[in-house]
Amino acid sequence: MTQAMQRQQAVTIHKNEVFALTAEQLQPQLIYRDCKPKQIIRVVKNELAVHGWQSESIQGAESLSAIAFGKGEEVILDFGEHLVGRLAIRIIPIGSPPDAPLHLQITLGEMPVEMAESFSEYDGWLSSSWLQEERVHLDILPSSLNLDRRYSFRYVKLKVLDTSPKYKVSFAEISCTAETSADRSLQAPLGHTDPELQAIDEVSVKTLEECMQEVFEDGPKRDRRLWLGDLRLQALANYETFSGNDLVKRCLYLFAAYPDERGRITANLFMKPQVIPDDTYLYDYSLFFVSTLHDYYLATDDRNTLEELWPSAYRQIELALERLDERGIVTDDETWWAFIDWHPDLNKQAPAQAILIYNLKCALHLAVLLGNERQDRLRQTIEELTKTTLDHLWDSELGYFVSGDIRQVSWASQIWMVLAGIVEEERGKRLLLRLQQDSTPIPMTTPYMVHHFIEALIQMGERDTAISEIKKYWGQMIKDGADTFWELYNPSDKSFSPYGSHLINSYCHAWSCTPTYLIRKYQL
Repeated sequence: MTQAMQRQQAVTIHKNEVFALTAEQLQPQLIYRDCKPKQIIRVVKNELAVHGWQSESIQGAESLSAIAFGKGEEVILDFGEHLVGRLAIRIIPIGSPPDAPLHLQITLGEMPVEMAESFSEYDGWLSSSWLQEERVHLDILPSSLNLDRRYSFRYVKLKVLDTSPKYKVSFAEISCTAETSADRSLQAPLGHTDPELQAIDEVSVKTLEECMQEVFEDGPKRDRRLWLGDLRLQALANYETFSGNDLVKRCLYLFAAYPDERGRITANLFMKPQVIPDDTYLYDYSLFFVSTLHDYYLATDDRNTLEELWPSAYRQIELALERLDERGIVTDDETWWAFIDWHPDLNKQAPAQAILIYNLKCALHLAVLLGNERQDRLRQTIEELTKTTLDHLWDSELGYFVSGDIRQVSWASQIWMVLAGIVEEERGKRLLLRLQQDSTPIPMTTPYMVHHFIEALIQMGERDTAISEIKKYWGQMIKDGADTFWELYNPSDKSFSPYGSHLINSYCHAWSCTPTYLIRKYQL
């Protein structure tokens, strides 16, 4: 390595260390509140309910301390709202002095199904260690059990696995210390005249609140990480609600502080025991660093952050352009990965091409604001890629954009081409409305993709259609029992999971919080 290269490497390392220090200084103070269960419930079979189970109230939770539980007996508690926090239980022996330890199983869940179906039968491909269940032995009673682990739940099941024949136990007190960095006192009220949109907004805000911790987490149950694709949407919702803009800034600096050796930004960061960048790199997520910085600047006018992070953002553009083939189209082969959406058959080439152009336009806007010399080159690249996209990915006979060698037609491709401005408004409007009448394109599978569909509708002037779609999707989720919005929801297959089991799905998930942004930003 030459001396010049060594000096450049030292400069880069120093810059990244400064970014990490900036992020550390922006770590938020968590806000705590004490919450107690509201009801003792049971879960019963109902084939019409999501996952086939629903909850039924038995009695108020204030009666819990008067009930004694022996071997094999259990109780299910409903806290009445989704919580993220730490559980504390005060346990009292009833009867003779305890002559054997209490063996207690504690199961926590976001949905009734997690109270009903045994975790031991889980057979998904994500680790079963994400399932929220603890077994503890207590040698000394009475005892105050404070569980160290943070949980994401509404329901708690306490099951006595064993005591001895001589004594039972009562649960004298149970509480959760809920935690978030979202300051409710700063939340902007909505007061919508449409009660359904008002309810959707409230659940959206609650979802965002639960995911605002020391960083914007993707899901407080699973994976508890800072994912760049989720951050982009959470930040948009945050600007319209809590205005926790320093948390967005912290997350941007964290991503910028931990690139790989080529400057590529990871898809997600592990936060404990120290920050560790994942070795997962997604073409679309790396590019979204550009648009997330762009949106942050528009919301805050924080020019210092823009100037410091602009080189990191522009580097994502440079790296993304390296993937273009001789036609100027994103190369589609086995050496890359883009997320886009969870459908197993979705080809990613065309939507990735559109996402590249979308972020090029964000980069151009930032370059103009900065007076950066790259603006002319960016403008030329956008023009060239827009033309080659229309030349090679638009199929005039099908009337759709196509993706990959299989020339696949998908919702994702059409939506992202509209958002990227590849087609004019009237043509984009026709394209989106046609999707709703055509059952052949590869469909959407996540609230993440549905968000982009709604925003595309709004940008094409289809506000009434957008409102209808919000109600049909997120409104139906509430009717199906959501008190926070779920990671995955397919109205035609409500047990859908890409992980092999709905038990492992996240039922409070960052990328699902955006109706509040859509409703407030566009004054729907």
